[in-house]
Amino acid sequence: MLVVNNISFSYPDNKQTLKNISFSLSPGEHLSIMGESGCGKSTLLKIIYGLLDLNKGDIFWKDQQVLGPAFHLVPGMDFFKYVPQDFDLMPFITVAENISKYLSRFFPEEAQRRTEELLEVIEMKEYANSKVKNLSGGQQQRVAIAKSLAREPELLLLDEPFSQIDNFKKNSLRRKLFHYLKEKNIACIVATHDGSDALSFSDQLIVIKDHTILSQGNPIEIYKELTHKYVASLFDDVNELILDGNKRLVYPHQIQIVENSEIEAIVRNNYFKGFYWLIEVELENESYFLSHTNSILLDTKVYLNITELS
Repeated sequence: MLVVNNISFSYPDNKQTLKNISFSLSPGEHLSIMGESGCGKSTLLKIIYGLLDLNKGDIFWKDQQVLGPAFHLVPGMDFFKYVPQDFDLMPFITVAENISKYLSRFFPEEAQRRTEELLEVIEMKEYANSKVKNLSGGQQQRVAIAKSLAREPELLLLDEPFSQIDNFKKNSLRRKLFHYLKEKNIACIVATHDGSDALSFSDQLIVIKDHTILSQGNPIEIYKELTHKYVASLFDDVNELILDGNKRLVYPHQIQIVENSEIEAIVRNNYFKGFYWLIEVELENESYFLSHTNSILLDTKVYLNITELS
């Protein structure tokens, strides 16, 4: 189990980057960390891996304390793997060679099997013999993930792991990768801006704001909680409505157009979203967004109903 106990960290400019962060993670469990750029997500991953020294608190994996460069000549924990946003690949050797580089040469058949298995996970079997320098950024990102898994770490730390991968590849890759991690009982922490990562594949979610934890817990419960506009906006557009004198946060799909109600609004814009339209309406000189099955003529008066999340 990973235990992060009340840690704080500042860079040399004395600007506090993280303060009073605490959480735990069991073997095989997946955690997503969300928050705006600069909130400390990437720094937290580096601290957990052992690349930075804490100002306060401590971190343990099982019975072993995670310590930084002040204690280790070569920082980083052997039983963790960290995939940064710059990938850290060897550009002049092949994809397969990058993945198998740290596998034992005394067992070539096993190394070959592991390499082929991971090429399948990242959907790049046809690029096995391609040099990394000739790959796109998204392809290199996939190779970096496979390389980190070669020796089956106990904990995988991923920093925006799908940021450069095309959408048509991203969904399939995510499903394969997170299924593989569960199958191998590898714990995973993902720093991400993508709410889909958190909602679809995480057991836990932490939201960081102003360098500390604003919300943490089960992703579905956090999604439905609708307490903080900042947290809700990480998943979707969010409306802040005043109803019966009370402020209420609602997602667009919670607002329906009905034949008649006490809430009247005027349609101002339509945005095509594929299987639905996002309709922008004006209500008491404020703009709000709702989901609808089709577009609506501009300046049309509509009546609205607000539903609860189920």
